Amino acid sequence: MNSFDVTIIGAGPGGYVSAIRFAQLGFTVAIIEKRKTLGGTCANVGCIPSKALLDSSEHFYDLNKKFSEHGIIAENISFDMAKMMERKNQVVDSNTKGIEYLMDKNKIKVFKGTASFKDSTHISVKNEEGSIEEIESKHIIIATGSEPAGLPFVTIDSERIITSTEALNLKEIPKHMIVIGAGAIGIELGSVYLRLGSEVTVVEYADSITPTMDKSLSKELQRVLKKQGMKFYTSTQVKEVKREGDTVNITAIDANNKEINLSGDYCLVAVGRKPNTENLGVENIGLQLDNKGRIMVNKNLQTNVSNIYAIGDVIEGPMLAHKAEDEGMFIAEQIAGQKPHINYNLIPGVVYTWPEVAAVGKTEEELKNQNIDYKVGQFSMRALGRSRASGDIDGFVKVLADKNTDEVLGVHIIGARAADLITEMVIAMEYRASAEDLARICYAHPTYSEGIKEAMMDVTQKRSIHS
Repeated sequence: MNSFDVTIIGAGPGGYVSAIRFAQLGFTVAIIEKRKTLGGTCANVGCIPSKALLDSSEHFYDLNKKFSEHGIIAENISFDMAKMMERKNQVVDSNTKGIEYLMDKNKIKVFKGTASFKDSTHISVKNEEGSIEEIESKHIIIATGSEPAGLPFVTIDSERIITSTEALNLKEIPKHMIVIGAGAIGIELGSVYLRLGSEVTVVEYADSITPTMDKSLSKELQRVLKKQGMKFYTSTQVKEVKREGDTVNITAIDANNKEINLSGDYCLVAVGRKPNTENLGVENIGLQLDNKGRIMVNKNLQTNVSNIYAIGDVIEGPMLAHKAEDEGMFIAEQIAGQKPHINYNLIPGVVYTWPEVAAVGKTEEELKNQNIDYKVGQFSMRALGRSRASGDIDGFVKVLADKNTDEVLGVHIIGARAADLITEMVIAMEYRASAEDLARICYAHPTYSEGIKEAMMDVTQKRSIHS
C-alpha cells in the first residue's frame, strides 16, 4: 500500500499549490487527479484558456476598431478560428506540462484516477482502465473544485445549449449567442465572441450585471459593453430554453411581467458553478455538507473529521483560483506548526473584459447594510494623460474609506490594467493604510495608477488635482 503524510484530492490551483508547499515543508505528498492533465478547471477549461481567447479576440477587435486612430490602417482583416483555438490549446498545454514538471521537481507522487474515501485515512483511486490503487494518508485535503451549474429546466446538449467548457472550444463564430447569467464567466466569454463578430445578448436575473460587485462598477461596465454592441436584459427571469434544429429559443419574463422571446444559434448557460463533492464517498466518513453541497469547515479549514481538510470551490466563499491557492498554503503551513492567516475581506475579484474590472474590500452597498459611516472618493480615467495617450478613457477609480479613521475599506476600479492595479490596493489595505497615506505617495507619471492617487486625494478633503 502507498503511504504518505499528506494526500490531496484534486490538482487544480488549490491542490497543486498546496502539494508544493507541503513538499517544501518536508512532508511526503501524493496528489490525485481524475483529468488526464493537471491544473484543474483553471488551467484546462477556465482561467487560462479564457484569457488566451480574450487576448486573441482583443487583438482582432483593436485592429478592426481602434488601430486607425493611431494611424495604423489595415484592410481585409480576417482571422483563422482554428488557429486561434490551436494557440489557446498550446497555452493550456504549456501550463499543464509546467505543473507536471513542478510535481516531479518537488517529488510529489501523482495518481491519475477517481478518488473515493474508504475511511478517514484510506482512499481508493480508480483509473481509466478500471484498476484500483489504495492510498493511506495521515492528512487528506479535498480540493476537487467545481463544475458549471445549470438550470433545472434547461438541458445542456453541449452543442447549441452549452456551458463555459464548450464555449472555449467552438468550431464556428455564433451568429447570435444568448448568454444566461451576467457574472464574470458569462460577460468574459460573451466579450470574446462579440469581438469576433457575434451578436451577443445577455439575460440576467439580478438587477445589474456582475451582481456581486459594487453597483457603480456594474453600471459603468454595462454602459461600456453596450457601447461595444452587447445587449442586456437585467431583472429578467428565464422560463424556458428550447432547441429546434440549429436554433435555440428562449422565453423570459422581465420585472414588469412582460414576456421576452429571444432566438439564437447558441445559448451559453453561465449561472455560476457548483462544488464537486459527489462520488467522493463522503458518506463513508460522515463528512458534513451544507445545503449547497459544500463541505463544512472551521476557521482552520478543518472538516468535522479531524485529519481531513477542504479548500477552494468545495467550501464557502468566492470561487476564485487565488483564494484556493492561499487556502492550500494556509493548511500546509498550519499543519507544519506555523501561524499563517487569510484575510477573506481582501481577496480581490476581477472581470477580464476590456476595460478590466477589479475590486477589493467592501462595496458601498455592504457598508450601507452594515451601518458603517464612510466617505467616497472617485476619479475618472478619462482625466489621466496615460489613458488619453492609449485611448483607454473609459472607467474610474472609486475609493471607500472610514469616515472617522480614514482607513481604506474598499477600492473599485474599472479601466485599463485594473487587474494589475488592484494588487497595490490589496497590499495597502492589508497594512490598514488610510486614504491620506496613499494620497501622499509619489506615483510615476504618466501611468494608469495615478487614478488611484487622485481618487485617494478626492476622498481626503476633495482635493483631487485633475478632476
